[in-house]
Amino acid sequence: MRVIGLLAGALVALTGLWGCSEPAAEEELVVYTSRNDHLIKPVFDAYTEATGEKIRYITDNAAALTARLQAEGERTPADMLITVDAGNLWNAADKELLQPVESVVLKSNVPASLTDPDKQWFGLTIRARTIVYSSERVDPSALSSYENLAAPEWKGRLCLRTSKKVYNQSLVATMIKRLGEEKTEEIVRGWVANLATDVFSNDTALMEAIVAGQCDVGIVNTYYYGRMKRDNPQLPLSLFWANQDDSGVHINISGAGITRHAPHPEKARALLEWMTQPQAQRLLADRNMEYPVNTAVKPTAEVQSWGDFKADDLNVSVAGALQVDAVKLMDRAGYR
Repeated sequence: MRVIGLLAGALVALTGLWGCSEPAAEEELVVYTSRNDHLIKPVFDAYTEATGEKIRYITDNAAALTARLQAEGERTPADMLITVDAGNLWNAADKELLQPVESVVLKSNVPASLTDPDKQWFGLTIRARTIVYSSERVDPSALSSYENLAAPEWKGRLCLRTSKKVYNQSLVATMIKRLGEEKTEEIVRGWVANLATDVFSNDTALMEAIVAGQCDVGIVNTYYYGRMKRDNPQLPLSLFWANQDDSGVHINISGAGITRHAPHPEKARALLEWMTQPQAQRLLADRNMEYPVNTAVKPTAEVQSWGDFKADDLNVSVAGALQVDAVKLMDRAGYR
């Protein structure tokens, strides 16, 4: 009997230990993110250091993470989704995978144009998509706008990234909103007619083609330019801020939202608010040469050296709302 009692006591003790460990695991914040590990891990590490809150994160592309949230439904362990491009965030909200968040902190730190109108997602960093050109072969006074790249003078001189990439879909979506479908399609057809070569899979390959002399101008996200310039300070390329006399440079975001079935919505909101504060804003923006959404935080000196620009003030949710229309338009125009 004594042996049985000892065994029972030991079992109770072990059960108690297991019981203590489970709540700790349940309290861990879980984030699904499409941001690369080397960009997002320092942010989470800083948050844990500042607050003691542990974060477990899973990385994948936006489509896979959205599909995962859909499949998991109410059983999802994810508290937050972080991804790039307002189109991807809009898509997650449209599938009812995110929840609205009321927050004075977020309202103060994130401009309304970079916030979902229904407050289901918020911008964390800004990325500008503008014109890049050969500083050896192009006089910048010849440049003006995205629309102008369809003009005859750029025949055989233009390079573009594939229309399959959401960045270009979002650009065309905002053009539809600004100019209407008919005018936008005319412009995109002009782009296609001016192509010097087949479209590229990424912005880096596009810029390499300009350097090699295959073309003279293109459209890229500025941080890709920044990376190349950092590796080669003598890079014979320059940025041109498009549409400064009218709508402004097309901008997009990386951003985040709290999942609809988040196990820890309040803790997730605290993390989201913290990511819009100065320390996190510098970590989020500086490592990838992007722009902070919090206007009280300045970009790095290197990014500032590219010059100031007027940004398009359309709400970035347009990128998602008109994404399907943009894809159809690009297909009709022969932009692959």
